[in-house]
Amino acid sequence: MRSRRKWRAKLSKPRLTIVAKPTVNDIARVAGVSLATVDRVLNERPGVRSVTIKKVQAAIDELGYVRDTAAANLARQKTYRFAFVLPDWKGQFLASLEQGIAETVVNARHDRTELRTIRVPNHDHTQLARTLSELDPAEIDGVAIMAKETPLVRDAIADLRKRGIPVVSLVSDQPNSDRDHFVGIDNVAAGRTAGTLLGRFTGGRQGKVVVVITNKQSRDMIERRHGFDQIVSAEFPHLETLPSVEGQEDPAHTEKVTLRALQQNPDVIGVYSVGASVQGIARAIAAAGLPARPVLIDHELTENSASLLRSGVVDAVITQNTGHLARSALRVLRAKCDKTPVIKSQETIRIDIVIRENLPSMK
Repeated sequence: MRSRRKWRAKLSKPRLTIVAKPTVNDIARVAGVSLATVDRVLNERPGVRSVTIKKVQAAIDELGYVRDTAAANLARQKTYRFAFVLPDWKGQFLASLEQGIAETVVNARHDRTELRTIRVPNHDHTQLARTLSELDPAEIDGVAIMAKETPLVRDAIADLRKRGIPVVSLVSDQPNSDRDHFVGIDNVAAGRTAGTLLGRFTGGRQGKVVVVITNKQSRDMIERRHGFDQIVSAEFPHLETLPSVEGQEDPAHTEKVTLRALQQNPDVIGVYSVGASVQGIARAIAAAGLPARPVLIDHELTENSASLLRSGVVDAVITQNTGHLARSALRVLRAKCDKTPVIKSQETIRIDIVIRENLPSMK
C-alpha cells in the first residue's frame, strides 16, 4: 500500500524540464568563429567573408536562435525613423488617419521611434515621385505611402527599395510595385459587403443603383466597385447598377454629378458611396425629389457620415480603424527593418459595419 502511495505521489509531481535558449556563445561554438564575428554578422557590419556569414547563418538555423531585437536595439541606441507620405486633401477620413498617426507618435517615443508626416499634392504624381526620391536612407528607415498607383509612383517605390528603405502601401494598395506590405482592409471584400448590405436593405425591390466614387484612378475605388459588382450580379440580379460617377474629392462637384444621375434615373432605389463626399450625395438626394428615399451605403466613419446615420439618411457605413492602420504600418516597418516576420493575424485590418444602432461616439 505504501509503495502504491509513493507511486501516486510521483505521478502527481511531474518534473519541469527547462530548455535553455541558444545564445551567441552557442552560435560561435557551432559555427567555429569568434563572438566578435557573430556580432558583426548579426548587426550586418562589414568585414566578414561570405563563407563565414553562411557558417553563422547555418548555426543560427541549426540552433533555432531568435534574436531579441528590442534588447539589441536598446543596447546600440537604435532609433527608428519612419515617414508617412499622405495626399494633401482635406477629407475627414484623412484627418482621422492623421489623428491615428499622432496618437501612435505619443506611444512610439517610448519605443525609440520617430514619426513624421509628409503631405504631397494629391494629383501631382511627379511631385510625389520627386518627394520619394529625395528621402535619404541615412535619415529615413521606412516609408508608409497612401497614393494612387501610377508608373511614376511604382518606379519611385522601386528606387526606395533599391536604396534599402522598406515601403508599406497604406489604405490603397500598390500591388504591382516593389512595396514590402499592404496595410488596409481587403477592398474587394469591402465592396462585396456593400453590395450585400444594399441588396438586403432594398428588400427585393427592382430598381437602379447609383455608384459614386472619388476618382477612377485609386485602386481602392476600383477594387470596391469590382467587389460590389460581383455580389450584386450574383445575388441581386434585379438591381441595375449604373456606371460610376466621379466626385473628384470635391463636395460641390459630388453633389452636382450625383443629382444629375438621380434626375436621369428617377427609379433609383439605392446609392453606393464608394469613397466620395457623402455630404454632397446627401444634398443631391434631398434635392432630387425621388418617390422614396434610396438606400445609401457609405464608406469610412467620419463626423459627417455619423451625423447622416443618426438622421437616417445613411443606412450603413463600412469602415476601418484608422488607429489600427497607423499602428500596423509602424509595426510592419519595424519588422522589415529588423528582418523579423510580420504577424499576419495582428496586422489584418478588420472590416467594420456601423449602423445607427451601434454608432460609437465620435468624441
